[in-house]
Amino acid sequence: MKGLAAFVMRGRFQALMVTVAGAGSLLFCWISAAVLALVTLRKGAGPGLGLLAWALLPSGALLYAYGDSGPLTLLVGTMVLAVVLRSTVSLPLAVLSSIPVGVLTGVALAAFGGEYLDQVVKVFGDFLATMEQQLSQGGEAVVLARPDARQIAGMMGAGTAASSVMCLLLARYWQAALYNPGGFGQEFRALYYPAAVTTALALGAIALAAMGAQYRTWAMICVLPLALAGLALVHARAAARGQGKGWLTGFYVAWLIFDPVKLLVVFAAIADSWFNFRQRWTGQPGTDVSERDTDEDR
Repeated sequence: MKGLAAFVMRGRFQALMVTVAGAGSLLFCWISAAVLALVTLRKGAGPGLGLLAWALLPSGALLYAYGDSGPLTLLVGTMVLAVVLRSTVSLPLAVLSSIPVGVLTGVALAAFGGEYLDQVVKVFGDFLATMEQQLSQGGEAVVLARPDARQIAGMMGAGTAASSVMCLLLARYWQAALYNPGGFGQEFRALYYPAAVTTALALGAIALAAMGAQYRTWAMICVLPLALAGLALVHARAAARGQGKGWLTGFYVAWLIFDPVKLLVVFAAIADSWFNFRQRWTGQPGTDVSERDTDEDR
């Protein structure tokens, strides 16, 4: 992947070719989004927006032909986050910006993507019906809850927000690998939110979840920054104790499989905002402002 980043940064034509090639693909649009973010972080918003204008052609064609707005919203969402990071040099603030990206994506889908959402609801319904038949072969009937269009819109908004953050982090990793080796790890491990921010995010997620099943997927948009801060805390702990990649790999396997681990990560981020565990481990407090680059690194 570092080779791809080096190829993209050789010139405008190379960046344009990779960006446009993946922008109209459901499988590879994340590469285009990460390239957009890398160019924006390194060269500025102007060159990034120029690439985005070209990338909107194939992604817009996909939206027009099939009604799938996924690649387009991912490109725009990642671009927004990259501009925030470039202008503020604050990774926590850039990750926090994923909340309006996710909310606006979900609202736009709910308002203008009714036909597409109905198709997705039908796909989910057919899949769950098949699952019910398989689970009911033992004799006892099994009925699984069907998501409605509002839940699907929230799910896609949360997915766009999470994917945009992942593409931004990939671009930031590329940037550090090319121009500031080791800088990304230090920056990510320092990802931290003050108590007021984590409390507001937690209360927002709880309030949305309390509104009913239709809004629980929307609550995940508020949880995303807390989850990233919790993962950063885990990496900081591993670095402080000298634990290697094997331990982190085992943790991520458990995080992917077991839901209680996901909840513990979120709770750890909230607790860290109050007690600042990083300062106890390393003598250096976490910070809500990321390590600033020099002009050459940017």
